[in-house]
Amino acid sequence: MLLNLIGTWVAATLTLAILSFLYRDNPFYKVAEHLYVGISAGFAVIYAWAFDVYPMLVDAFRNNMAQKNYLEAWILIVPTILGIMMLCRSIPKIAWISRWPISFTVGIGSGLGLVASVQGYLLPQISATLRPLITINNFVVYIGVIATLFYFYFSKEHKGALGVVSRVGIVFIMVAFGASFGYTVMARISLLIGRFYFLLHDWLPVIR
Repeated sequence: MLLNLIGTWVAATLTLAILSFLYRDNPFYKVAEHLYVGISAGFAVIYAWAFDVYPMLVDAFRNNMAQKNYLEAWILIVPTILGIMMLCRSIPKIAWISRWPISFTVGIGSGLGLVASVQGYLLPQISATLRPLITINNFVVYIGVIATLFYFYFSKEHKGALGVVSRVGIVFIMVAFGASFGYTVMARISLLIGRFYFLLHDWLPVIR
């Protein structure tokens, strides 16, 4: 009970310190900001060790050695060396060594990201667009996709019919941007409501 009370007061104090930035920059906000960044960095390190490095490297090496899978065990030395080389980034004299594992990671990430984008985003979008024109919604989707694609056609000046279609494409683009921005604002407002609810319900029992 006492620990919960202390935790509530600490959380409320840090929340008010963060919200104090709405007035102006001040030392309370800076302390809360540095605490947040430091705790997040520490949590990320612990999380990476507990859920990535230890089970995928230490445990995997022990299990493979116990099962006499020596090749699968010693192959784990490769990512270990690459990880150690990446840590050289913090030492100026040998910082150039980190370029090799970083380039290796970026290359793999780019390849996996490209495949994931095509299979998980592009192809499903194309499949969702190619629908029979039996409803108004499908018709609007067709018009929006075609008009937007014509807007990004820059090989010819946007005049006449092409200009009209391009302006329709701009409308659909602005609607999409507006909806995306609206979702972002709604998410931020939800977080703000959650903080106010915590302050007025858990900290100060104003809302019951």
